[in-house]
Amino acid sequence: MTPQAIGTERLLRIKQVMQVVPLGRSTIWLKVKQGKFPQPVKLSERCTAWKESEIMSWMDSLSGGEAN
Repeated sequence: MTPQAIGTERLLRIKQVMQVVPLGRSTIWLKVKQGKFPQPVKLSERCTAWKESEIMSWMDSLSGGEAN
């Protein structure tokens, strides 16, 4: 599945996020709930995605802080 785009911002679905970050699906959702992972964008009732730029910024922040 190819990332969807709104304007110039790429949106990543959960499977694509899992390929980029070293976390599983349930851990990603737990961290979202805890406020330790970027909030997803609701595209429809059953479709959620993350802004690629926010995922990359989160990954960059890990280099000097908490990874899990």
